[in-house]
Amino acid sequence: MGNQITIGIDLGGTRIKGVVIDAVGNVLHQTYTPTNDGEGEAWKEGIAKTVHELRQKVPIEKIAVGISAPGLPNKQNTTIAFMPGRLEGLENFVWGDYLKCSAYVLNDGVAALVAEAKTGAAKNSTNAIMITLGTGVGGALLINKQPYQGSFNKAGHIGHMVIDSNGDADVTNMPGSIEECIGNCTVEKRSKGKFTSTHELLEAYRNDDEFAKQVWLVSVKKLAIGLASASNFISPDTIVVGGGIAEANDDLFSPLNKWFDEFEWQPGGIRPQIVKAVHGDLAGAIGAACFAMSKNE
Repeated sequence: MGNQITIGIDLGGTRIKGVVIDAVGNVLHQTYTPTNDGEGEAWKEGIAKTVHELRQKVPIEKIAVGISAPGLPNKQNTTIAFMPGRLEGLENFVWGDYLKCSAYVLNDGVAALVAEAKTGAAKNSTNAIMITLGTGVGGALLINKQPYQGSFNKAGHIGHMVIDSNGDADVTNMPGSIEECIGNCTVEKRSKGKFTSTHELLEAYRNDDEFAKQVWLVSVKKLAIGLASASNFISPDTIVVGGGIAEANDDLFSPLNKWFDEFEWQPGGIRPQIVKAVHGDLAGAIGAACFAMSKNE
Protein backbone atom coordinates (compact mmCIF):
# COMPACT_ATOMS: atom_id res chain seq x y z
CA MET A 1 0.00 0.00 0.00
CA GLY A 2 3.01 2.31 0.41
CA ASN A 3 2.40 5.89 1.50
CA GLN A 4 -1.18 6.02 0.33
CA ILE A 5 -2.97 9.14 1.50
CA THR A 6 -6.67 9.41 0.67
CA ILE A 7 -9.42 11.99 1.19
CA GLY A 8 -12.83 10.95 2.48
CA ILE A 9 -15.96 13.10 2.36
CA ASP A 10 -19.29 12.41 4.05
CA LEU A 11 -22.24 14.33 2.60
CA GLY A 12 -24.67 14.54 5.52
CA GLY A 13 -28.04 16.29 5.74
CA THR A 14 -26.61 19.16 7.80
CA ARG A 15 -22.82 18.93 7.54
CA ILE A 16 -20.13 17.86 5.08
CA LYS A 17 -17.41 16.03 6.99
CA GLY A 18 -13.96 15.63 5.46
CA VAL A 19 -10.90 13.59 6.49
CA VAL A 20 -7.46 12.71 5.22
CA ILE A 21 -6.34 9.18 6.15
CA ASP A 22 -3.07 7.30 5.77
CA ALA A 23 -2.60 3.73 4.51
CA VAL A 24 -3.58 2.12 7.83
CA GLY A 25 -6.67 4.29 8.34
CA ASN A 26 -5.34 6.89 10.79
CA VAL A 27 -7.09 10.26 10.49
CA LEU A 28 -4.47 12.92 9.75
CA HIS A 29 -6.79 15.91 9.22
CA GLN A 30 -10.52 16.57 9.56
CA THR A 31 -12.88 19.39 8.63
CA TYR A 32 -16.59 20.31 8.80
CA THR A 33 -18.62 22.51 6.41
CA PRO A 34 -22.42 23.20 6.43
CA THR A 35 -24.30 21.25 3.73
CA ASN A 36 -26.90 23.97 2.99
CA ASP A 37 -29.32 21.39 1.58
CA GLY A 38 -32.36 23.18 0.16
CA GLU A 39 -30.23 26.02 -1.25
CA GLY A 40 -30.14 24.56 -4.76
CA GLU A 41 -26.88 22.76 -5.36
CA ALA A 42 -24.80 24.70 -2.80
CA TRP A 43 -23.63 21.40 -1.28
CA LYS A 44 -21.54 20.69 -4.43
CA GLU A 45 -19.50 23.83 -3.75
CA GLY A 46 -19.24 22.74 -0.11
CA ILE A 47 -17.66 19.44 -1.17
CA ALA A 48 -15.30 21.12 -3.67
CA LYS A 49 -14.23 23.58 -0.94
CA THR A 50 -13.67 20.73 1.55
CA VAL A 51 -11.58 18.74 -0.95
CA HIS A 52 -9.56 21.87 -1.82
CA GLU A 53 -8.91 22.62 1.88
CA LEU A 54 -7.78 19.06 2.57
CA ARG A 55 -5.56 18.94 -0.52
CA GLN A 56 -3.70 21.99 0.79
CA LYS A 57 -2.67 19.88 3.79
CA VAL A 58 -1.40 16.99 1.65
CA PRO A 59 1.57 17.60 -0.65
CA ILE A 60 0.55 14.91 -3.16
CA GLU A 61 -0.45 15.63 -6.75
CA LYS A 62 -2.49 12.50 -7.52
CA ILE A 63 -4.96 11.80 -4.77
CA ALA A 64 -8.12 9.69 -4.67
CA VAL A 65 -11.33 10.91 -3.05
CA GLY A 66 -14.03 8.73 -1.52
CA ILE A 67 -17.52 10.18 -1.04
CA SER A 68 -20.12 8.83 1.36
CA ALA A 69 -23.63 9.95 0.40
CA PRO A 70 -27.25 8.94 0.92
CA GLY A 71 -28.84 6.92 -1.89
CA LEU A 72 -27.76 4.04 -4.11
CA PRO A 73 -24.57 4.29 -6.16
CA ASN A 74 -24.24 2.98 -9.71
CA LYS A 75 -22.41 -0.29 -10.39
CA GLN A 76 -19.06 1.46 -10.91
CA ASN A 77 -19.43 3.55 -7.71
CA THR A 78 -18.81 6.77 -9.67
CA THR A 79 -22.14 8.46 -8.93
CA ILE A 80 -25.32 8.15 -6.84
CA ALA A 81 -27.88 6.65 -9.23
CA PHE A 82 -30.98 6.91 -6.98
CA MET A 83 -31.69 9.47 -4.26
CA PRO A 84 -35.23 10.78 -4.51
CA GLY A 85 -36.38 13.86 -2.66
CA ARG A 86 -33.15 15.20 -1.16
CA LEU A 87 -29.92 16.92 -2.21
CA GLU A 88 -31.06 18.37 -5.51
CA GLY A 89 -28.74 17.42 -8.38
CA LEU A 90 -27.11 14.47 -6.60
CA GLU A 91 -28.55 11.77 -8.86
CA ASN A 92 -26.16 10.83 -11.68
CA PHE A 93 -23.70 13.59 -10.77
CA VAL A 94 -20.24 12.22 -11.69
CA TRP A 95 -17.83 13.23 -8.95
CA GLY A 96 -14.54 12.43 -10.74
CA ASP A 97 -15.41 14.87 -13.56
CA TYR A 98 -16.31 17.63 -11.10
CA LEU A 99 -13.35 17.19 -8.74
CA LYS A 100 -10.91 16.34 -11.56
CA CYS A 101 -9.43 13.32 -9.78
CA SER A 102 -10.25 9.65 -9.07
CA ALA A 103 -13.48 9.70 -7.04
CA TYR A 104 -15.56 6.80 -5.73
CA VAL A 105 -19.03 7.07 -4.23
CA LEU A 106 -20.50 4.81 -1.57
CA ASN A 107 -23.84 4.67 0.24
CA ASP A 108 -23.40 6.31 3.67
CA GLY A 109 -24.45 3.19 5.62
CA VAL A 110 -21.94 1.05 3.70
CA ALA A 111 -19.24 3.70 4.21
CA ALA A 112 -19.83 3.69 7.99
CA LEU A 113 -19.48 -0.10 8.01
CA VAL A 114 -16.23 0.03 5.98
CA ALA A 115 -14.78 2.39 8.63
CA GLU A 116 -15.84 0.11 11.49
CA ALA A 117 -14.44 -2.95 9.67
CA LYS A 118 -11.10 -1.23 8.98
CA THR A 119 -10.28 0.35 12.35
CA GLY A 120 -13.41 0.20 14.50
CA ALA A 121 -15.94 -2.02 16.25
CA ALA A 122 -15.95 -4.70 13.49
CA LYS A 123 -12.22 -4.88 12.79
CA ASN A 124 -12.01 -8.52 13.92
CA SER A 125 -15.29 -9.52 12.25
CA THR A 126 -15.75 -11.90 9.35
CA ASN A 127 -19.50 -11.29 8.95
CA ALA A 128 -21.20 -8.24 10.41
CA ILE A 129 -24.37 -6.19 10.22
CA MET A 130 -24.23 -2.44 10.70
CA ILE A 131 -27.32 -0.43 11.57
CA THR A 132 -27.27 3.36 11.84
CA LEU A 133 -30.02 4.91 13.94
CA GLY A 134 -30.55 8.57 13.12
CA THR A 135 -33.21 10.65 11.35
CA GLY A 136 -33.75 7.54 9.25
CA VAL A 137 -32.34 4.06 9.76
CA GLY A 138 -29.55 2.89 7.46
CA GLY A 139 -27.49 -0.24 7.36
CA ALA A 140 -24.88 -2.35 5.65
CA LEU A 141 -23.48 -5.87 5.50
CA LEU A 142 -19.96 -7.23 5.81
CA ILE A 143 -19.65 -10.75 4.34
CA ASN A 144 -16.34 -12.62 4.40
CA LYS A 145 -14.62 -9.37 5.48
CA GLN A 146 -15.91 -7.47 2.41
CA PRO A 147 -18.72 -4.89 2.23
CA TYR A 148 -21.56 -6.58 0.38
CA GLN A 149 -23.51 -4.21 -1.89
CA GLY A 150 -25.55 -6.83 -3.76
CA SER A 151 -27.10 -6.45 -7.20
CA PHE A 152 -28.12 -2.81 -7.88
CA ASN A 153 -26.01 -1.78 -4.83
CA LYS A 154 -29.10 -2.00 -2.61
CA ALA A 155 -28.01 -4.60 -0.03
CA GLY A 156 -27.99 -3.89 3.69
CA HIS A 157 -30.94 -1.50 3.86
CA ILE A 158 -32.01 -3.02 7.14
CA GLY A 159 -34.00 0.09 8.06
CA HIS A 160 -36.58 -0.92 5.46
CA MET A 161 -37.21 -4.38 6.95
CA VAL A 162 -40.88 -4.82 7.94
CA ILE A 163 -41.66 -5.27 11.63
CA ASP A 164 -45.36 -4.41 11.58
CA SER A 165 -47.33 -5.22 8.43
CA ASN A 166 -50.11 -2.85 9.57
CA GLY A 167 -47.74 0.08 10.17
CA ASP A 168 -47.46 3.26 8.10
CA ALA A 169 -45.39 3.18 4.91
CA ASP A 170 -41.85 4.55 5.10
CA VAL A 171 -39.99 6.47 2.34
CA THR A 172 -39.55 3.27 0.30
CA ASN A 173 -43.25 2.37 0.77
CA MET A 174 -42.50 -0.47 3.22
CA PRO A 175 -45.15 -0.78 5.93
CA GLY A 176 -44.05 -0.57 9.58
CA SER A 177 -40.31 -0.81 8.91
CA ILE A 178 -37.53 -0.50 11.50
CA GLU A 179 -37.12 3.11 10.32
CA GLU A 180 -40.79 3.77 11.15
CA CYS A 181 -40.36 2.04 14.53
CA ILE A 182 -37.29 3.90 15.83
CA GLY A 183 -36.04 6.55 13.35
CA ASN A 184 -35.98 10.10 14.66
CA CYS A 185 -38.24 11.04 11.72
CA THR A 186 -41.25 9.36 13.39
CA VAL A 187 -40.73 10.16 17.09
CA GLU A 188 -43.43 12.87 17.04
CA LYS A 189 -45.92 10.47 15.49
CA ARG A 190 -44.98 7.60 17.85
CA SER A 191 -45.33 9.85 20.90
CA LYS A 192 -48.63 11.37 19.68
CA GLY A 193 -46.99 14.80 19.43
CA LYS A 194 -45.55 14.82 22.94
CA PHE A 195 -41.87 14.65 21.89
CA THR A 196 -40.22 16.16 18.82
CA SER A 197 -36.90 14.29 19.06
CA THR A 198 -35.48 11.04 20.40
CA HIS A 199 -33.28 13.19 22.64
CA GLU A 200 -36.40 14.70 24.30
CA LEU A 201 -38.03 11.28 24.55
CA LEU A 202 -34.95 9.84 26.29
CA GLU A 203 -34.74 12.73 28.76
CA ALA A 204 -38.30 11.99 29.84
CA TYR A 205 -37.53 8.23 29.90
CA ARG A 206 -34.61 8.86 32.27
CA ASN A 207 -36.92 10.89 34.49
CA ASP A 208 -39.27 7.87 34.81
CA ASP A 209 -42.02 9.35 32.65
CA GLU A 210 -44.35 6.36 32.15
CA PHE A 211 -45.53 7.37 28.69
CA ALA A 212 -41.95 7.99 27.49
CA LYS A 213 -40.95 4.60 28.89
CA GLN A 214 -43.70 2.89 26.95
CA VAL A 215 -42.88 4.67 23.65
CA TRP A 216 -39.12 4.10 23.92
CA LEU A 217 -39.25 0.47 25.01
CA VAL A 218 -41.76 -0.49 22.30
CA SER A 219 -39.35 1.04 19.77
CA VAL A 220 -36.33 -0.83 21.17
CA LYS A 221 -38.28 -4.10 21.29
CA LYS A 222 -39.17 -3.71 17.60
CA LEU A 223 -35.53 -2.96 16.80
CA ALA A 224 -34.51 -6.16 18.63
CA ILE A 225 -37.01 -8.17 16.57
CA GLY A 226 -35.58 -6.69 13.37
CA LEU A 227 -31.97 -7.42 14.37
CA ALA A 228 -32.87 -10.96 15.44
CA SER A 229 -34.54 -11.50 12.04
CA ALA A 230 -31.51 -10.12 10.21
CA SER A 231 -29.26 -12.34 12.33
CA ASN A 232 -31.25 -15.39 11.26
CA PHE A 233 -30.53 -14.84 7.59
CA ILE A 234 -27.00 -13.32 7.68
CA SER A 235 -25.65 -15.10 10.78
CA PRO A 236 -23.17 -12.36 11.71
CA ASP A 237 -20.55 -12.56 14.46
CA THR A 238 -21.05 -8.84 15.22
CA ILE A 239 -23.90 -6.33 15.03
CA VAL A 240 -22.61 -2.75 15.06
CA VAL A 241 -25.05 -0.04 16.12
CA GLY A 242 -24.19 3.54 15.11
CA GLY A 243 -25.89 6.87 14.46
CA GLY A 244 -26.98 9.56 16.90
CA ILE A 245 -29.48 7.32 18.72
CA ALA A 246 -26.64 4.92 19.70
CA GLU A 247 -25.50 7.72 22.04
CA ALA A 248 -28.35 6.59 24.33
CA ASN A 249 -25.80 3.97 25.46
CA ASP A 250 -27.19 1.69 28.22
CA ASP A 251 -30.72 3.05 27.79
CA LEU A 252 -30.58 1.49 24.32
CA PHE A 253 -28.15 -1.43 24.62
CA SER A 254 -29.47 -2.90 27.88
CA PRO A 255 -33.12 -3.48 26.77
CA LEU A 256 -31.91 -4.24 23.20
CA ASN A 257 -29.69 -7.11 24.39
CA LYS A 258 -32.42 -8.45 26.68
CA TRP A 259 -35.00 -8.65 23.89
CA PHE A 260 -32.49 -9.81 21.31
CA ASP A 261 -31.71 -12.81 23.53
CA GLU A 262 -35.41 -13.46 23.94
CA PHE A 263 -36.14 -13.53 20.19
CA GLU A 264 -32.97 -14.62 18.41
CA TRP A 265 -32.49 -18.31 17.69
CA GLN A 266 -29.24 -19.18 19.50
CA PRO A 267 -28.33 -22.84 18.95
CA GLY A 268 -25.73 -23.90 21.50
CA GLY A 269 -26.10 -20.52 23.20
CA ILE A 270 -23.98 -18.84 20.50
CA ARG A 271 -24.94 -15.27 19.66
CA PRO A 272 -23.43 -12.31 17.82
CA GLN A 273 -22.12 -9.50 19.97
CA ILE A 274 -24.01 -6.21 19.74
CA VAL A 275 -21.53 -3.34 19.92
CA LYS A 276 -21.60 0.43 19.60
CA ALA A 277 -19.84 1.96 16.59
CA VAL A 278 -16.62 3.73 17.56
CA HIS A 279 -16.15 6.26 14.76
CA GLY A 280 -19.12 8.51 15.54
CA ASP A 281 -19.93 11.18 12.97
CA LEU A 282 -16.66 10.70 11.04
CA ALA A 283 -17.47 7.07 10.15
CA GLY A 284 -18.85 7.88 6.68
CA ALA A 285 -15.85 10.00 5.71
CA ILE A 286 -13.32 7.46 7.04
CA GLY A 287 -15.11 4.57 5.32
CA ALA A 288 -15.36 6.45 2.01
CA ALA A 289 -11.62 7.15 2.13
CA CYS A 290 -10.84 3.48 2.88
CA PHE A 291 -13.10 2.42 0.00
CA ALA A 292 -11.41 4.85 -2.45
CA MET A 293 -8.03 3.58 -1.30
CA SER A 294 -8.98 -0.04 -2.00
CA LYS A 295 -10.41 0.91 -5.41
CA ASN A 296 -7.35 2.91 -6.33
CA GLU A 297 -4.77 0.22 -5.47
